[in-house]
Amino acid sequence: MGTLARLGLAAVWLVSGALKISAPGQTYIAVQAFDVLPDGLVRPVAIGMPLVELALGLFLLTGFVTRWVSVLSVLLLAVLIAAIAQSWARGLSIDCGCFGGGGQIAADQTQYPQEIARDLGFALLGVWLIVRPRTWFSVDGWLGNSRASADDDYVGIAEGNE
Repeated sequence: MGTLARLGLAAVWLVSGALKISAPGQTYIAVQAFDVLPDGLVRPVAIGMPLVELALGLFLLTGFVTRWVSVLSVLLLAVLIAAIAQSWARGLSIDCGCFGGGGQIAADQTQYPQEIARDLGFALLGVWLIVRPRTWFSVDGWLGNSRASADDDYVGIAEGNE
């Protein structure tokens, strides 16, 4: 389960980051549409967001510092959920731009509940990895620990080894 959670969350970040970085102008419009940042911060966030997402995705894909990357993932998802929720509460009609696109849309095209639910699901993957960061085929496993699965933790504890 952990490996699937890690690879699934990695795919989310890699796809999201790649779509945003391939259309920087649209990413700028999406960030601006939330109407929460001062004008001077919109461009740095629009440039930095896809880079952060790609970095998180690569770290998760390789399974390197999985717990810390998962903490950062959950924090970033919490910020994104809060941004979507505030847009909804303020009556803005925007597409979050989470997977490219974004910006102003018709009021009947908003999908705030679905976007929040989706991001909560992604956050749950991150929480799983915070609790159980050891997964198969990971750099973490190869570097510091010969155990490949988090299930081994329970065996070690039961045997009094940890």
